[in-house]
Amino acid sequence: MPISTAGPLSYGMQLPIQSQSTIYAEGWEAAATVADLVEIARTADRTGFAYLASCDHVAIPRRLAGVMGTVWYDPVATLAFLAGVTERVLLMSHVAVVGLRHPLATAKQYATLDHLSGGRLVLGVGAGHVKEEFEALGADFEGRGRVLDEAVDALKAALGPEEYPEFAGERFAFSGLGQLPRPAQGRVPVWVGGSSPAAVRRAAVRGDGWLPQGDPREKLPAQIARLKELREAAGVEEPITVGAITEPLYVGEPGWSVGRRTLTGGPEALADSLRAYAAMGVHQIQVRFRSRSRGELTDQMAAFAAEVAPHLDK
Repeated sequence: MPISTAGPLSYGMQLPIQSQSTIYAEGWEAAATVADLVEIARTADRTGFAYLASCDHVAIPRRLAGVMGTVWYDPVATLAFLAGVTERVLLMSHVAVVGLRHPLATAKQYATLDHLSGGRLVLGVGAGHVKEEFEALGADFEGRGRVLDEAVDALKAALGPEEYPEFAGERFAFSGLGQLPRPAQGRVPVWVGGSSPAAVRRAAVRGDGWLPQGDPREKLPAQIARLKELREAAGVEEPITVGAITEPLYVGEPGWSVGRRTLTGGPEALADSLRAYAAMGVHQIQVRFRSRSRGELTDQMAAFAAEVAPHLDK
């Protein structure tokens, strides 16, 4: 379903399997197969999820592998593959670390993905945090915030309808270079990830959407107010799509320990809790379900879509 700033509250999910940080990956994901990933994507497509998201890490250093793991699928390859087995669900990079690559290279990959998927791409971007990745690729880690600012501007030019996009900045410049195919949707929306003051400013001034990272719900109203204040001050009149990552969810009463932060219960109780996000000014929520198997996950997804989602706009 389309994600609208006018409502109702949309919901999407970060794909399991493709990123397996020990912070959030379920035990069954380590042995999961491509067939499992396909079934999850098809379930989301069939049941009305707005989007599926995939992360971006090139390589994880040993010092972080214990927490982050080393399973991180490439987002372009993953989303392009899933475009071929789904029909309507949006495909999001959450987030692409675009400072690792030249904007024209990024634009070529994602414009092709949007073309192949029939215009279903949302390009989520972020600054990145793994220094060794930047060093290995010859990218600027210390200046990654400034690089990202310019990369967003360059990408918004390069992911528009023009066959010969033009951009001139301090680090990146291009003109007279044609790139086909163009995005199917005309212009790919660029959503900015991150919750630091710099990230919120970047989203407000440059983004079509904001993807907060780790903000507890009690901190979101102040962040959203700041986002709107900065956007108005910058003279940006277009609406911005505001997102939020919810607490872990389990539809119904689990017969196993799902953790104290997990929201559980009947459909109306869960919907009542999640509607609080809409009241804050959030337009889309990213949900994550506790599960012990692929089957339990797809059952949870289907139950959420059928039983909880209809109550989100009441």
